[in-house]
Amino acid sequence: MNSAGSRRTGAARRIYLDLREQISAGIYAPGDRLPSSRALAVELGVSRTTITAAFDQLVSEGYISSHQGAASLVSYIAGEKTQHRGPSLQWTQRPMSAYAARLMELPIQYAASRPGLEFDFRYGDIAAADFPTLLWRRAMNAALLRRRGSLFYEHPAGSALLRQHLQSYLWRARGIRCGSDQIIVVSGSQQALDLCARVLVDNGDRVVIENPCYAMARNIMAAVGADIIAVSCDDAGLVVEDLPRQGQSALAYVTPSHQFPLGGVLPQSRREALLTWAYAAGAYVVEDDYDGEYRYDVKPIPPLFQSDQDRVIYVGTVSKTLSPALRLGYLVVPRPLIDVFTRSKQLADRHSPTLEQEALTILLESGAYERHVRKMRRSNADRRAALISTLTSCFGEKIDIVGTSAGLHVVVWFRDIGAQHEARLIEAAQEARIGIYPVSPLYLERKPDLAGLVLGYAALTPDELRRGAEKLALAVHGFEALLSGSSDGEAAQI
Repeated sequence: MNSAGSRRTGAARRIYLDLREQISAGIYAPGDRLPSSRALAVELGVSRTTITAAFDQLVSEGYISSHQGAASLVSYIAGEKTQHRGPSLQWTQRPMSAYAARLMELPIQYAASRPGLEFDFRYGDIAAADFPTLLWRRAMNAALLRRRGSLFYEHPAGSALLRQHLQSYLWRARGIRCGSDQIIVVSGSQQALDLCARVLVDNGDRVVIENPCYAMARNIMAAVGADIIAVSCDDAGLVVEDLPRQGQSALAYVTPSHQFPLGGVLPQSRREALLTWAYAAGAYVVEDDYDGEYRYDVKPIPPLFQSDQDRVIYVGTVSKTLSPALRLGYLVVPRPLIDVFTRSKQLADRHSPTLEQEALTILLESGAYERHVRKMRRSNADRRAALISTLTSCFGEKIDIVGTSAGLHVVVWFRDIGAQHEARLIEAAQEARIGIYPVSPLYLERKPDLAGLVLGYAALTPDELRRGAEKLALAVHGFEALLSGSSDGEAAQI
């Protein structure tokens, strides 16, 4: 459309909106005559064609009636949309569902970044520079060129070719032997956990979680109305002796290869006890292997799914190896659950993004994905070493660092700062433009007595980690000095 046509269209719309507003407000009553198109054109300085276009739109929406050779008459009755309610009826908002009500009671878990920070130790983030941009661009281009003659919905369980390559990858990387039909491609591990809750948990069902635990997993179970049983964790992960011994349970959510956030690795004896409990309780075990690719001081730990394919549901993701922005993950489910999980996935969002699935397939079949994972493992080992050595140098025996053998974060406990000071400690660090994150919100009950931080290191360079840890130490030492000088009756434990 040329510029003159665009201006004419814009003028017609403005006139239409003005007339419609006057009619709706009752300035023109039903049966009133509108000015003629000729008169309006002269008054407004536009062409009759512009006025006619505005009138035609009003006619099509029922605001006016118009006949050849006759004046345009108003036919809309102002306020008629509400007349059917009657004078004695009051409109009230429909109550939310029980699910929505439970959801609104949960703490907000948005992960928006904080502006103005010089060093941000937020866990879950990875460095943008680590993303294999060139490889991914080539894979996406190849995926586009592979497109067939028509566009269509993918199978809800995911691309058959991707599932075949994931089957091979899981056997090589994690020792998992499964059929490709047992793999359900999902939009990140978050959707995987949501599907587990929808398929396996009814309102009031018992669900076992770790304490502390990944907060979003806990929230998913709370939103569906689960009766949540929090079981303590120690340096070796879930304390299986504390599992509920009486009655049925729907599922247990665990992170046995690297307990989140404390980092414990569940030993074989506890794994066997957990599976024995699952059979006795009639429960499924949801195994979240969220960072299974990152092992530093220990050999890769065989997943629970390797030992039991009847009761264990395995959850994997590429969020920690490629990017959380891709929203690609996968479930490996027992064979009796294949159909119901596939149907549930279809109802949730039909299928995960097709082009991204095809690009990941290309990286897997070429070996580029595993080469990238090995590179990231080396890079993050260097980051981890830089952070731990600097924290140890700056704080000495005033801290305990746990969860260092795997993953992309560590937990730091401050021996001389009580948990009641955690929020103020975080504020002090933020004033120094440092982002730190408390461990206490990850506990459902029996919260710790000492202040603790979950420090992610995958988004910073080794040099940034060293400088950030040094600056954090200065902020903490300053905070400790303020606490020691306090005389408000809440003296610090220092």
